[in-house]
Amino acid sequence: MYKSYSMELAGRTLRIDVGRVAGQANGAALMFYGDTTVLSTATASEKPREGIDFFPLSVEYEEKMYAVGKIPGGFNKREGKASEHSVLTSRVIDRPMRPLFPKDYRNDVTLNNMVMSVDPECNPEIPAMLGSAIATCISDIPFDGPCAATQVGLIDGGFVINPSLAQKDISDLQLTVASTREKVIMIEAGANEVPEDKMIEAIYKAHEVNQEVIAFFDKIIAEVGRPKHAYESYAVPQEIVDALMEIVPAQEMEDAVFTDEKQVREANIRKIKERLEEAWEDKEDWLPYIDDAVYQYQKKTVRKMILKDHRRPDGREITQIRPLTAEIDIVPRVHGSGMFTRGQTQICTITTLAPLADAQRIDGLDEMETSKRYMHHYNFPSYSVGETRPSRGPGRREIGHGALAEKALVPVLPSEEEFPYAIRTVSETFESNGSTSQASICGSTLSLMAAGVPIKKPVAGISTGLVTGETDDDYVVLTDIQGLEDFFGDMDFKVAGTHDGITAIQMDIKIHGLTRPIVEEAIRRTKEAREYILTEIMEPCIARPRETVGVYAPKIIQIQIDPQKIGDVVGQRGKTINQIIDETGVKIDISDEGAVSICGTDQASMDKAAEMVKIITTDFEAGQVFVGKVVSIKEFGAFLEFAPGKEGMVHISKMSKKRVNRVEDVLTLGDKVKVVCLGKDRMGRISFSMKDLPAEA
Repeated sequence: MYKSYSMELAGRTLRIDVGRVAGQANGAALMFYGDTTVLSTATASEKPREGIDFFPLSVEYEEKMYAVGKIPGGFNKREGKASEHSVLTSRVIDRPMRPLFPKDYRNDVTLNNMVMSVDPECNPEIPAMLGSAIATCISDIPFDGPCAATQVGLIDGGFVINPSLAQKDISDLQLTVASTREKVIMIEAGANEVPEDKMIEAIYKAHEVNQEVIAFFDKIIAEVGRPKHAYESYAVPQEIVDALMEIVPAQEMEDAVFTDEKQVREANIRKIKERLEEAWEDKEDWLPYIDDAVYQYQKKTVRKMILKDHRRPDGREITQIRPLTAEIDIVPRVHGSGMFTRGQTQICTITTLAPLADAQRIDGLDEMETSKRYMHHYNFPSYSVGETRPSRGPGRREIGHGALAEKALVPVLPSEEEFPYAIRTVSETFESNGSTSQASICGSTLSLMAAGVPIKKPVAGISTGLVTGETDDDYVVLTDIQGLEDFFGDMDFKVAGTHDGITAIQMDIKIHGLTRPIVEEAIRRTKEAREYILTEIMEPCIARPRETVGVYAPKIIQIQIDPQKIGDVVGQRGKTINQIIDETGVKIDISDEGAVSICGTDQASMDKAAEMVKIITTDFEAGQVFVGKVVSIKEFGAFLEFAPGKEGMVHISKMSKKRVNRVEDVLTLGDKVKVVCLGKDRMGRISFSMKDLPAEA
């Protein structure tokens, strides 16, 4: 039965139509926010997927180009694979919702969000996030909702709820917060060095708005929500748990997992599994539960020791950071390199500089952003965790980690006017045992400064974890979590920033939310750790960016010309600019405002190209001296090309102080001669003289 519901959300109408479309999905909601339209659906398989030990949730965010009145670019006029923005939006939807599904649920679930129209005043991410939540809540899929998500901007010191695309472009904060009725369950932020107190205020401003949306959802669920279906539980039977603990006493499991060497711990666990396989060889129906049972036992052991005894697997104190090192210039010939090591996590970042023409072009729904000059890419090869598998290109995790590091560093990058380069940093994971994304931020800062990129301030990142007990006030926050604490803990709270404020946040949790004291302590801990990393580790390695780019990096000269003379430099069908490029071997990029960037590795060639551009765009006056090439000879004189696409004439009477009978007696095609400008003749042509050169010329 078709029903429509609406509420006012941040000054715009949010409308949800239920029962109007997609009737065969388990749950569907046609979302309207202003004129932005998103179809959100939730579907689940009838039976669990065999042979897996995880919940198979898939979240899709589909950008349809017709939503902004475009036809996809390229030869194939269909939408192709998901853009990076689509992947990142999918991850933002996935992260708060995944913990609210039953942990022992093994049915495939797909949440699909199809963007059908975009109103620039209403970001489509908002109805997509809300649509996934309400579609799942009204479906028969087991889900402990509702939840809601809100975005917050910061403009001129004031908060803006669900900012428009134009507002986001000038905002000092781009924050997304998801909540349940009681707690915050997800935080994602990019910021221009926003202070910690202001960030906390913004988080809980979003949390307040989320409560309004949840109350709205409650009304819809009460009227059209379906009963949740029963499902086959894949929890480990209690009798297997009891048998495991008889074979492996608690002290033995503690000894197995409490080591700072990941390989030693894995070897210890492997031996325990082998003992169980031998002990249960006559109980074939128990064998499939071994991996999950041992995992749960490890988790219980680690959590108990941290929560009750404040004892971490590698012996560190609760607030202690693993051993740190920072290095630069470890890779020769590249434009910049930096390596950051934290315990068994090691990242090497390489910086590459290029002319602005190499900036990435973006073909998406956000018309405010058509290109970006800074690109951060993150790679996670299998050898970094001691495994073997073929490389299939970056997955969603790699794209997400790269985007987080990019977001953290953008606020400190110099403007195009200050540093007219496209910049790419690539973080290669050499070794991984927790929080590689934050190590890549540190490594990238080192690499950028080593490359001579004049960043405003260094940026560092760190992650905190969490182990909770039975009550809200029974918890331990861990500084600098390693892999085991991430796997078995409840939170991965990543924060990056400078000495003066936060530039990026990403928070993942596995429980049903965080209380405000936990959020505040996590942010405080990351600030303390960040200050230590910057002051004691990174700044002693390289305190400030190098004064110039490296010897192997391209050099750029930037000159400003009258925008009305851009056509003179480009020439008909690009003839003039291509001639400059062919003669000098440089790359040239011209902005609409008339900023000309000349890029090359040979300074003399760059200077020559710059001089050509200046000549082409200069209003010629009598007395200027040029060197011209003879390109045409007539009876009355010769035509000289003194700059690409620019010619002037030397009359036969101006070639020598002696009488000249034939032009060919003085000049031949291809000769290069020095001339002085006499101004323009009556036909408007530039007139030159060879005989009237000033003595100093």
